[in-house]
Amino acid sequence: MQEYIVIKGARENNLKNVSLRIPKRKITIFTGVSGSGKSSIVFDTVSAEAQRQLSETFTAFIRNRLPRYGQPDADAIENLSTAIVIDQRRLGANSRSTVGTITDIYSLLRLLFSRIGKPYIGYSHAFSFNDPAGMCPECDGMGRSVSLDVHRLFDKSRSLNEGAILFPVFAVGTWYWKTYTLSGLFDNDKKLEAYTEEEWHTLLYGKGAKIALPSKGGPVHSDFEGVVDKFTRLFIKRDSSELSEKTQSQVQRFIRLSTCPRCDGTRLSQAALSCRINGLNIAEHAAMEIGELIPVLREIRDPVAAPIVSSLTERLQHMVDMGLDYLSLNRETATLSGGESQRIKMVRHLSSSLIDMIYIFDEPSIGLHPRDVHRLNGLLRKLRDKGNTVLVVEHDRDVIHIADHIVDVGPRAGAEGGEITYEGGLQGLLQSDTLTGQAMRQGVPMKADYRKPAGYMRIADAALHNLKNVTVDIPVGVLTVVTGVAGSGKSTLINGVFLPAHPDAVVIDQSSVNTSIRSNPATYTGLMDEIRKCFARSNKVNASLFSFNSKGACPECQGLGVIYTDLAFMEGVVTVCEICEGKRFKDEVLQYAFKGKSISDVLAMSVRQALQFFQDHATIRPTLQALYDVGLDYLTLGQPLSTLSGGECQRLKLACELHKKGRIYVMDEPTTGLHMSDIGHLLAILERLVEGGSTVIVIEHNPDMIKQADWIIDMGPEGGHKGGEVVFEGTPRQILDASHSVTGSYLRESLGKGGGSFEA
Repeated sequence: MQEYIVIKGARENNLKNVSLRIPKRKITIFTGVSGSGKSSIVFDTVSAEAQRQLSETFTAFIRNRLPRYGQPDADAIENLSTAIVIDQRRLGANSRSTVGTITDIYSLLRLLFSRIGKPYIGYSHAFSFNDPAGMCPECDGMGRSVSLDVHRLFDKSRSLNEGAILFPVFAVGTWYWKTYTLSGLFDNDKKLEAYTEEEWHTLLYGKGAKIALPSKGGPVHSDFEGVVDKFTRLFIKRDSSELSEKTQSQVQRFIRLSTCPRCDGTRLSQAALSCRINGLNIAEHAAMEIGELIPVLREIRDPVAAPIVSSLTERLQHMVDMGLDYLSLNRETATLSGGESQRIKMVRHLSSSLIDMIYIFDEPSIGLHPRDVHRLNGLLRKLRDKGNTVLVVEHDRDVIHIADHIVDVGPRAGAEGGEITYEGGLQGLLQSDTLTGQAMRQGVPMKADYRKPAGYMRIADAALHNLKNVTVDIPVGVLTVVTGVAGSGKSTLINGVFLPAHPDAVVIDQSSVNTSIRSNPATYTGLMDEIRKCFARSNKVNASLFSFNSKGACPECQGLGVIYTDLAFMEGVVTVCEICEGKRFKDEVLQYAFKGKSISDVLAMSVRQALQFFQDHATIRPTLQALYDVGLDYLTLGQPLSTLSGGECQRLKLACELHKKGRIYVMDEPTTGLHMSDIGHLLAILERLVEGGSTVIVIEHNPDMIKQADWIIDMGPEGGHKGGEVVFEGTPRQILDASHSVTGSYLRESLGKGGGSFEA
């Protein structure tokens, strides 16, 4: 008998008292436009409650050390199992984390070498670059030497009092600056270029002298430490994860990176590197692409190693099945895309024997070429067939096609969404009148007329990463789509080679948006500054009054609009601030009006309403128009970014760049998070940019985007060392006849499945 997860009266975010029955041990795919409420059902309701109830099974002592999950706003949620969420967040950017360590595959490889490697050097930790027993003593297991670039750090034409030390932490007036100016060792008004050799050495490397620094509590005594030694101790020897992003970016300007001369970048001790299996050491195994490593491991015949080799090859094969055969185990996780990170998380669960779990995926097709989407579908089916419930938030046609059950949320986004517009099978969706049903039936047509280039920008003999001396001409004044399977060299060609040669290009990539509760579309886009000026001029008061992050903030909630009450080991309570009633501002601020509206009234406006309200304001209207053009017309100006979906955040970034005047636009997978019905809006924006004289270059897998290009550059033929070549250059019509192009074959298949046709 079919069992169901039952949701009654869900009201999270924009959900309108939604009741739903989700079949267990099936693949259920949630569709709908960005912001319609899909994530509110799957993540904020089902996932949050499953994880909250699991947390409740632990003692109060343990719960205090676990993430907190609030109780979803719903009447009832029944028949839940333990949930495993596989989302788009990138894996931790710790420089010691690699593909091998994050998947635990490297642990098995270390075990293998500790058992049968010759000569025997010790247990598995002797092969770990994160353990003193195995790490290279020269670079502490980092694989690279990091040193301070003294020439960048100092301006010798200045004195210490004039700010000769350029690193901001040592700026004039800071504590560290005082350790040198109050040391008594230097003439603080003397230019550094006039220093004697002894004075210069003391400034850089001096130590041992006792200095006393004044403070409110009396003098603070410390030992003098030269600038180089202090900088190295505070910013180079310290793990980067302990530093803020701002400090990390500042440090990068003053350091030199080079491969460690002792371990040659392998991170390991000489003893670990001396141990071999079939002539190869562990670093050489970890450096191989996964597709190459599997046959090498299968050559190992030692019976002692058989169970380890079997487990290793099984996990590595899962990586291949996910289209990650071009990665190597020594690849740092910080260099992986969001899509690659998500697929690696999937690999960790495929070997699990647990059943009757709820697996929750957030657009797992992101970053995948259509060929690899078919592999993804196979893995989703495998998880279901083991007896698990699989919930997927997705826009991709090919993934929607494998659903056992579909829930379409809408009808539109924001306040116009939050309802269930369709429940049932695929055929019913295709016949429905929902936005998803219409888009599934219609598709985007293949462009018939292509623009002529106004010239070309040449990339010559590019050999970065896996590029094989690539020479290619990128046409000027047209829409170019760069495509190819994952790892084929698309991003390297454009982001790694083209962009450094064209630094003035406007880049819209997939880096994250700061989703703080204090951030909203108005603050993120810079609109808030202009709106505050309007209120300040109209009322002849200071503009800072109209900021809920500054003077205008409600004193009770400090401008948050809500009060957080910590109940120790019990779940915290969030209540609307009684003083400002959630408006975030002081009463006196709300008395000021602009065109009859308070600042709170303006922040409550949707983008569509604000466009009408500010129609005569030249400094505000272009940004609002850009938000409208990317399909975010339903967002309110004051909506916290923490409530936006991934697709909405991506389009918010796009809107911020669109009103800038650029001649070259480079976009990295702009269809990420976009519903099929919204791709037409995006294409219209790109067309407008090109018609205005801009050159637009898009890295993309989406067939609808490829069909509408003027020019295609297809990279491949495969990923990793099997890629790095241009396999096709030409128009969308021409790629259909390119039998050697993987992209061409899937584009033909897309047209055959009702995904559009040629334009008349």
